[in-house]
Order: sequence, then structure tokens, then C-alpha cells
Amino acid sequence: MSAVGAGLPRPARPPFALSLVHGSAALLAVVALAGTLWQGLDERGVALAFGALVAVGELARWSGTEERESAPLGAAGALAYALLGENAGHPTHHGVLQVVAVVVAAVLVGSVPHVARGRGPTLDHLARRVLTVAFTAVCFQPLYNQGRLLEWNGPAYAVLLVALLVLTALCDAVLAAVMAHSRTRWPFGPVLRDELRAMLGVGSAVCATGAVMSLAVAVVGLWALPVFSLPLLLTQMSFRRYAAVRTTYRQTIASLARATEIAGYTPAGHARRVAVLSRAVGRELGLSEPDLTVLEYAALMHDIGQLSLVDPVPAGATAALPTDEQRRIALLGGAVVRQTGVDAEVAVVVERQADPYREQPVSARIVRAVNAYEEMAREAGPTGPLTALEQLRLATARDYQPEVVESLARVLSRPGLTLPQAG
Repeated sequence: MSAVGAGLPRPARPPFALSLVHGSAALLAVVALAGTLWQGLDERGVALAFGALVAVGELARWSGTEERESAPLGAAGALAYALLGENAGHPTHHGVLQVVAVVVAAVLVGSVPHVARGRGPTLDHLARRVLTVAFTAVCFQPLYNQGRLLEWNGPAYAVLLVALLVLTALCDAVLAAVMAHSRTRWPFGPVLRDELRAMLGVGSAVCATGAVMSLAVAVVGLWALPVFSLPLLLTQMSFRRYAAVRTTYRQTIASLARATEIAGYTPAGHARRVAVLSRAVGRELGLSEPDLTVLEYAALMHDIGQLSLVDPVPAGATAALPTDEQRRIALLGGAVVRQTGVDAEVAVVVERQADPYREQPVSARIVRAVNAYEEMAREAGPTGPLTALEQLRLATARDYQPEVVESLARVLSRPGLTLPQAG
């Protein structure tokens, strides 16, 4: 079932900002490759060493991951090459175009096996890699090649590299937020905030490794590359294990949520549809990533209290029940959630979804409105989405927060949101 059934038009072409970012990255990559082929490589051994490091990083990237930086070793190697001024005490002479060309060629080579398996990097990933590396190289290479950084020695030089990497991280976060905002129309501020928060994780390790690599190669030469790659590889393995645990946890919650469907209390796919829509509405309202996770889990388990009923509610439609009955089912659901060991915040959202919206936390308001919409739209036939939204708007005096209902309407009007099919 597509949520875009509200009859609103689809845009005919991609957003301008997204096309601009992709086009700029593609143009820069072509110019860099053409210029480097025309002029030849400076310090071929150095270029090949860093190119091999970036290619290995892309080969070891997390295929199919949702993480913002799926190839941390490749990103660190690219940043280190952009910040490289010396090799074992000897000045280097490569420029901005060569940095971009080597990184682009290495990323393409390292992506071949992933593309063959149908899990290659996205255009957003490639565009961010090209533009952020180019930004770093533009900030550093011209100044170094002109001799303006000769007076920066010791700690001052290291501080300069760290400052450039902080600016690069900010540039990367802004680029990612712009592309996400253009593609999904989520509010830009919360998206940027989530991107900046994500930089504190693996992003900080990438920046630190890039700075240390460039400093180490300047002193001891290219032998420093494999030595300083090892800590980041171990960090990547740890993040991969954490991601696997998190995925298993989410699958466990989804399996618990299906208990009501298997027992015949709710229609097949209802909990998943409510979870997808609730998360989209939470994004629209500017919730942070941790709050969105709690919201998604609560939406998946919002009907689990119906397992305590002797007589199932017809079609699992709790929105039409008396308020006292809704509250009893919600409290039973919260008790079940607490016994499963899921986060207590999820239980609170499940327990409070039947309260008047002025007394509810934001997540409970979203789950209640989205659940009611899904039930009403399912029962109203072909005109279900429009009829359900109209009924929600008429009930905003007490039952549903107006801002949540309007956010839901905006989410439904956008293209690209596809809900799980019934069954």
C-alpha cells in the first residue's frame, strides 16, 4: 500500500540541491582525472600507496549498512593524502587535482566487487567523498606548496591539521544534511544535528586517524600507513559487531510485535505500517535519532496489550473503542513491554497512547494519531487516506494533536514513502 494515495502530484525531477551536489562532484572528478592524466602523477609511489589504502578501505566497507560512514579506512586514507606535505622528511608536490583523482580512482577500483554483488556505494556516498576530500586539499595543498606553512612546526602544525579536519567534518555533515533534506524534505535543522552527533562516533576516529597518518608519513615514510591503519580496522570490526547486535535487537522487537498478527488480533502488517509512518512523522517534527528509535519500537509494540483480551477487537481497531477500554489495553501493553526487557521509555509510550494528547509525551501522540489513521484508512476503502485525515482533523480538540496530524498529512503527500503490504 503506497502512502502517496492522497492524490497529490509527484515531482517530475530530482531536487535541485541534490542534483547540484551530484553534478558538482561529477564535474570535479572528471576534471581531476583528466588533468592528472594530462600532466602525469607526481611522486607515483606515494600516490599508489595512498590509492591502495583507499581501495582496501572501500573493499572492506560495510555493505548494506545504514551507518553514515561505511568505509572509515578509505575515508581516513583519503584525508591523510589530502593533508600530506612531506614523505620521510622530503616535501611532496602533488596538488589538489591529483588528490581528487587518486581518491576517485581508488574508490572506483575498490567498489567493483560491491557493484558486482549489487551493493555498491550510493551516489550520495561518492559525492560526499569527492567534495570533502577536495575541500580538505584546497585548504591545505596550495598553502603548503607555496611555503606558507613552513613556520608551523611541532604542536602548531598538528593543531592546524586538527582544525582543518574539524572544518572537513562540518563540511561533510552539512553536505549529508543538505542531501537528506533535499531527498526527503525532512527539517534541515534536526537532520544536521543528527549528522553532527554521528560525527562524534566513527567520524572522530576517521579524522584522528587521517591526521596521525599524515604526520607519521611525514616523519617515517609510507611504512606508517599499515601500522596506523590497524587501530581503525579494529574499531570498524567493533562497530560492525555493535551494528549486528542492534539489528538482532530490532528483529526481536519486530518478532514480538507480530504476535498480535499471528494470534489474529490485528491485521497482517499493521504494526509495521504504523512504525514506518510514525518514524516519518517523528522526522517531520524534528525528533532526534534516539527518540526516533524509541518511537519506532513503541509503534511496533503498540497493540501488544490486545493479547490479554479474551475477545479480540474486530479488525484490531482500538481507536473506535471507549476511552477506558483503550487505556486498559494500553496499560496491559506497557506491562508486557516491561517484562520483555525492552527500554522503559518504549513502555511509557505504549502505556500513554490512550491519554488525552495534552498529557502525552510527543512519541505517544504520534503513535496514537498514526494508529488511528491506519485503522480509519483501512476501513474507508479507496478514499481511505483523505477520509481518515479529515476525521483526525475533526478530532484534534481532544484526541489528536493538530501539529501531529498536519505533519502526518505532509508525510503522506510526499513521494517515495511506501508502506509494508498487508500480509
